[in-house]
Amino acid sequence: MIQRVLVIDDSETDQFICSCVLEEHNSSIEIIKAYDGKEGLEILATLDTPPELILLDINMPRMNGHEFLIEYNSIYDNPASVVVMLTSSNQEQDKEAAMRFAFVKEYQQKPLSADSVRYLESVLVS
Repeated sequence: MIQRVLVIDDSETDQFICSCVLEEHNSSIEIIKAYDGKEGLEILATLDTPPELILLDINMPRMNGHEFLIEYNSIYDNPASVVVMLTSSNQEQDKEAAMRFAFVKEYQQKPLSADSVRYLESVLVS
């Protein structure tokens, strides 16, 4: 079961949609928000327990999703969190670059949906 999610996205609208969908799925999920990859890494460094799931956008200021993946991979030898790319990009090169990382389990188009959350929870359990 998903207990904690880190949503990394610079769009307040997409942050809001993610929060609503996750809370509707399970109101006890702790939702942590970061507005770019750099802030996401800073938040992760402060947590005693990592989130089970990181929802990551690609196109963001300061540190984009691809840069986050590279840095995250270099900091954590065996990342405890599953990363799901949640982006508006349907570019094949973006998908290929993200899916090279073993901890990236899915590449999905925005917005997050209730069906996606149910599916992601089943992926995390298996």
